[in-house]
Amino acid sequence: QVQLVESGGGLVQAGESLKLSCAASGSIFSMVSMGWYRQVPGKERELVADKNSGGATNYADSVKGRFTVSRDNAKNTVYLQMNSLKPEDTAVYYCNARAYYSSGSRSWGDFWGQGTQVTVSA
Repeated sequence: QVQLVESGGGLVQAGESLKLSCAASGSIFSMVSMGWYRQVPGKERELVADKNSGGATNYADSVKGRFTVSRDNAKNTVYLQMNSLKPEDTAVYYCNARAYYSSGSRSWGDFWGQGTQVTVSA
């Protein structure tokens, strides 16, 4: 299995910045993609940004130009630099990893962190 540990959430004012980090551990053969989703009560979880092993990135339209996703492949860590935060960015942010891992044989998995709260006040 793969475990994800997130850090970096908190309370900030509109216009400020935060950086989220997520470190993956476990019997990982190869990390295919890592990224971030977010969810607010009553809504579905949505993609914020992700980055695959080839370096390609995807961003939600609402965060383009403000958020940057990056990875340290050697450390199996993904970061989300969030600038110019807005109240509508308030959500629980979840780290996601898609990887091949060892469980006696080579297996594919889609893993989630426990979530970290980001609150942006007006």
